[in-house]
Amino acid sequence: MFNRVKRGRGFAAIAAVGALSITLAACSSGSEESTDAAATTEETAAAEAPAEGGGTVAVTLITKDSTNPFFVAMQEGAKEAAAAVGVDLTVGSGKTEGDDQGQIDLIENAIAQGQAGILITPMSVNVNDAIKKARDAGLYVIALDTPTDPPDVVDITFATDNCLAGEAIGQWAAGKLNGTKATIARLVIFNDRMVSVDYCRDNGFLKGMGIDIKDLTVMGDEEATGKYTTGKGGDYEIVCLEATGANEEGGRKGMETCLSKNPAINVVYTINEPTAFGAAEALKAAGKTIGKDVFIVSVDGGLAGVEAVKAGEIQATSQQYPLLMAKLGVEAIKTIADGGAPPSNTSADGTFFDTGVKLCTEEPMDTVTAAEQWTAQQCIDNAWG
Repeated sequence: MFNRVKRGRGFAAIAAVGALSITLAACSSGSEESTDAAATTEETAAAEAPAEGGGTVAVTLITKDSTNPFFVAMQEGAKEAAAAVGVDLTVGSGKTEGDDQGQIDLIENAIAQGQAGILITPMSVNVNDAIKKARDAGLYVIALDTPTDPPDVVDITFATDNCLAGEAIGQWAAGKLNGTKATIARLVIFNDRMVSVDYCRDNGFLKGMGIDIKDLTVMGDEEATGKYTTGKGGDYEIVCLEATGANEEGGRKGMETCLSKNPAINVVYTINEPTAFGAAEALKAAGKTIGKDVFIVSVDGGLAGVEAVKAGEIQATSQQYPLLMAKLGVEAIKTIADGGAPPSNTSADGTFFDTGVKLCTEEPMDTVTAAEQWTAQQCIDNAWG
């Protein structure tokens, strides 16, 4: 069985997309940690040497939780970057995925402390007012990974194009099917709200398969049956759209529910790789051979996830670079605090700073145009986590 909890990859992912850079002032310092019960919070203080250009620069990183390997990697990347450039970094999160109030509390703490800026993976539109309050107070706010709705709630977003990441695995799935019927399970984050990372990956997947989506920002309004058109095309049936909380246990339970509705499922879309691991457990318990009876596609590209691709547990995943997002975010706020210029958007639509995406698979498909395809080993060499 592949190892799901490896650490210490450092900034390999940054090397993979090293062309994305911001020129920044830097000074190194030590760090120490303390806890804060306001939410799930810890502080890394770069106090041995004050930041050049005007004293200590204080920044808060707020993730959705502190257990998802993606956010753990992001926190570690931010700490490394903060130590390198002399930023006093506070790291916190909601208690669980969906804890809007935990994020709001941390935003208000950053405002009260007069910090220079905030990096946030926003939980939902429910945190928008708190972000606006922070910007009104003079803090520079950067969204990481998850764009706000609308995008201009924050000063800038550093992220993968989640729609494109979903589209790539959808194109791959259509190629893998090669004209046979797709009986689809969709394992998403929420069933009580629509957030950009959820609907963009999920609807991107459907779009990549060539299934008509009525509204990009709404999940579940497409026809339950019809034709997919990518590649050779064929019939499709959507069996389920299950909320999982983006974790392994949710993935297992969601997959069990889907199989109870239709045991003939042969395509499983998962919001992230922890969800995919849970889905795989349920499928194997039901006697399914993954890679033969059914295939799983996902998004994130953490080390455990791309090792699972190499082991045949996941057939394709879109790789993102959370360490790069965190590094660039910390450096950007330091630069601005020191009187430098803010970063500019680089995405094709001009709404965010694109940190890149690769499709990781051992079976490249000629139907994939949304992302460059890498082998599992290439993705392992550039993985976070």
